[in-house]
Amino acid sequence: MIAFVFPGQGSQKVGMGAELAAASAAAREVFEEVDDALGFKLSVIMLDGPEEKLTLTENAQPAIMANAIATQRVLEQDFGVKLADKGACVAGHSLGEYSALCAVGAFDLATTARLLKLRGSAMQDAVPVGEGAMAALLGADIEKAKALAAAASEQSICEIANDNDPSQVVISGHKEAIERAVAMAKDHGIKRGVMLPVSAPFHCSLMKPAADRMEQALAETPPGEMALPVYANMTAKKVTEPEEERRLLVEQVTGRVRWRESVLAMRADGVERFVELGGKVLAPMIGRIDKEATTTSLIAMEDIEAFAKEIG
Repeated sequence: MIAFVFPGQGSQKVGMGAELAAASAAAREVFEEVDDALGFKLSVIMLDGPEEKLTLTENAQPAIMANAIATQRVLEQDFGVKLADKGACVAGHSLGEYSALCAVGAFDLATTARLLKLRGSAMQDAVPVGEGAMAALLGADIEKAKALAAAASEQSICEIANDNDPSQVVISGHKEAIERAVAMAKDHGIKRGVMLPVSAPFHCSLMKPAADRMEQALAETPPGEMALPVYANMTAKKVTEPEEERRLLVEQVTGRVRWRESVLAMRADGVERFVELGGKVLAPMIGRIDKEATTTSLIAMEDIEAFAKEIG
């Protein structure tokens, strides 16, 4: 069984999608449709930068999705390999859950682009710049990270944002609490804490204003039927009902990304192979979560062609 998975923020880089766009009309159409939906040339920022403009959350989120969906369209339209035929399920890391939903038809491409632009700007606006921060805890499992977050909070917010794999947990909250946690990491048996170059404290309770904005947007444009089930970040469980998924997308803004648990759940349900579309971020994480799992990353045309030939 195959799970198709979609990367999250941090996987963006200048030049992303350029090779696909040069080689495939299907990819070019994706980038053009996203540009039209957003009312500006995101594709130019993806191609030429500058990097600081691409890294802006409101640009990075739709850009990462566009690149992933372009990869999917090349696979389906140029090589005849449909996700719904070959896959058992889909999942995505944070914003990647929207890419996954687009890939299985729950949202059309233009709607997904607009939702992610809004999600990015809402998350950026939720907390004044400089008040929030995030840090990666390296060599930390979830229990050590929970203990550290509790110790560092001191009337401030310090929460688990991402449970990525057995050796990496990300925390999020007030800047002073995150800095305390980084300073205290070794005392809690954690190899080290690294402050992340992010513009806002994602996936913690400080994001409540952004969750409220997404609740309104998703009420107006809710997800539809899915061609494959999605494993939701919030629950690490299989979701097939659009209304349940709509609710979980709202909760996801302030909630923990349960990526490690999601991979384990998919493995327990029979998934043997994970195919990452448009990045090589999740595949290494999956390898650390379960060394027996097979991973494939589809980025360049040659990756897509080789995978299509292999699975026919």
